[in-house]
Amino acid sequence: MLTHARALLTGTEAGRTAYIDAGLHDTEHILDAPELRETLDLSRPVALSLISIFPFIPDADDPHAILHRLLDPLAPGSHLVLTHLSADFDPPAAAQLMDTYHRQGIPLQLRSRAEVEGLFAGLDLVDPGVRIVHRWRPDGTATDLTDIQVAGYGGVAVKR
Repeated sequence: MLTHARALLTGTEAGRTAYIDAGLHDTEHILDAPELRETLDLSRPVALSLISIFPFIPDADDPHAILHRLLDPLAPGSHLVLTHLSADFDPPAAAQLMDTYHRQGIPLQLRSRAEVEGLFAGLDLVDPGVRIVHRWRPDGTATDLTDIQVAGYGGVAVKR
């Protein structure tokens, strides 16, 4: 994966990217990485995009603490974009999915809408708040998808 990421790291000064080889639990390594500081100015608002990552952070690993360690150094006005799978839409299928992951040694924790909303605590949610992903400001392109097919919530919030 690292080789592939490095191959993609080309662009202009305005489109600079960096790859930090670290697990999300290792927030200090991520935030202290020279690649991060050379690419982003954390004194200015940035976006923290956590797309389908937090289902792999079980409650035992304290996802709220991990999230706040990532958000704390960000400037006010920074945005959090987060999506999360949920069992709310088809509990039997969700239980089967979690079992499949767990048998492979992969932690997977699906969260309810209220639990996903809790990940945005202390931030100002952007309208319409936490919604099933394809219904968050729909543009009409995902009209044939059902809630069960999407099975995940998402939201955007701003740091005060």
